Amino acid sequence: MNLPNKLTILRVIMIPFFVAALLYDGGANQNMRYVAAALFIIASLTDMLDGKIARKYNLVTNFGKFMDPLADKVLVMTAIISGGRLKRAASLK
Repeated sequence: MNLPNKLTILRVIMIPFFVAALLYDGGANQNMRYVAAALFIIASLTDMLDGKIARKYNLVTNFGKFMDPLADKVLVMTAIISGGRLKRAASLK
């Protein structure tokens, strides 16, 4: 397992922590929302980093070709769905 693939797996592992931080206390805790934003930024940066490393050192694998775009889409869709949940929860108060 090469470094770009490990970064992709790390990004997938970060997704539940991002959601937990974002939705903690119904999204009312501002500090946890900052933690969620930081996790999202870090996950996004790992996406950029793993692509650069894979191309620079020719570490492109079939696993990476499949999992990297999937991890990206899951991260973004999770953020969209969770953000919609926050907006809905705020309108119910």
